[in-house]
Amino acid sequence: MAGSKPVAITARLSAAFVVCLLAAGSLLLSFSKAQAMKIQEVKSPGGITAWLVEEHSVPLIAMRFAFEGGSCQDPEGKEGLANFLSAMLDEGAGDLTAKQFQERMEEIAMRMSYDDGRDSFYGSFETLTENRDKAVALLSLALNKPRFDADAVDRIRNQLLAGLAYAARDPDRVASEKWAANAFAGHPYGRPANGTPESLGRITRDELVAFHARTFAKDNLRVVVVGDIDAATLGGVLDNVFGPLPAKAKLTPVAPTTAKAKERQQVIEMGVPQSVARFGLPAMPRRDKDFMPAFVLNQILGGSGMSSRLWEEVREKRGLAYSVYTLVQPLRHASIFTGGVATKNEEIGQSLDVIRAELKRIATDGPTERELANAKSFLTGSFALRFDSNAKIANQLLWILQEDLGRDYVERRNAEIDAVTLDQVKSVAKRLFEGDELIVTIVGKPKGLAPRG
Repeated sequence: MAGSKPVAITARLSAAFVVCLLAAGSLLLSFSKAQAMKIQEVKSPGGITAWLVEEHSVPLIAMRFAFEGGSCQDPEGKEGLANFLSAMLDEGAGDLTAKQFQERMEEIAMRMSYDDGRDSFYGSFETLTENRDKAVALLSLALNKPRFDADAVDRIRNQLLAGLAYAARDPDRVASEKWAANAFAGHPYGRPANGTPESLGRITRDELVAFHARTFAKDNLRVVVVGDIDAATLGGVLDNVFGPLPAKAKLTPVAPTTAKAKERQQVIEMGVPQSVARFGLPAMPRRDKDFMPAFVLNQILGGSGMSSRLWEEVREKRGLAYSVYTLVQPLRHASIFTGGVATKNEEIGQSLDVIRAELKRIATDGPTERELANAKSFLTGSFALRFDSNAKIANQLLWILQEDLGRDYVERRNAEIDAVTLDQVKSVAKRLFEGDELIVTIVGKPKGLAPRG
């Protein structure tokens, strides 16, 4: 008919609208509801366990899942293998070529993506309820019957190589990678997770197949689902998607480690107008009694928000840098206190001196009661922002499930923060910072740096 849009264009517009709806994540649960939400533990007929939060007011389903493994499982010399695999799982599966698979995803407005962490391999899946069965079928194909066609492997390899070339000119990326290589030398944490041009060039199709076969299994799987689905229906979905996987993964053991370095201050020359620094120290694991006090201490020192000590001393008082941050990062096999700052080449040395001085001062004197109260208020008040959509809820619950914190953690978490005392935070500050020299990596052309051992 005159003036009507071609069917293909109409379909694309309709799919785009649905993708926007999925991207919005449906702002469904206020924090008060999140605290009271019912987290069910569902066990499928085939024995696969998942956490489920039912939310039927909007016809959307969000699934997050993880396989223990990640880039720590990359063989030496084949760094980037897990990352390579994460880019291949929507590049054709079963009888569908890469083009056909992605067209099918677009037709039903399904969202699916994969990512590799140091310790886990992550999957993300979202669909409208009305397209659930078709979307689940595609997800099952991707996880169980990936094709790894030669043309797709070559195309993705070239994309990854282009990404590495770009990253090599990014001082932030270089600083983070070189810091890890220095602090975790000889350990999988010290290897480049995205690989190198040489390692990516050596990865074959057979190695992608083998990594998938030994890493994707039922015993190292964690699954969370939030949205418009009930427990009985989810049981069938779990068996459809994950049922064909092997019972047990064949992971290479990874040894516990700690951040240490012979070279405490490392400079990587790069022709950029400002220097980027990454710094860090060993920290305590999540199960340690001091972890929550350390989490609160980090907020006081350099956490999110604009009231931290380092923000005040480095940026506000001295104007040395636009931003400075710290965080406590518990990995599976190590835990680190880490942070970063970027500023003019001639001011990076002064910025690091201020940071070191603040670490020493807080180790000696501890924070004030007011700093502690402000940190607690920020951490408890901002927690609600992690639960304002199905997707965010799924992300949070997957993390809680992986860390084995228990289904009641959402209800307990703020109370645990409020229970942290000033004496605990002072003790942790001494434990973290007293007598330990920062491991620092600087990328740029820094001027006026004092030598460090």
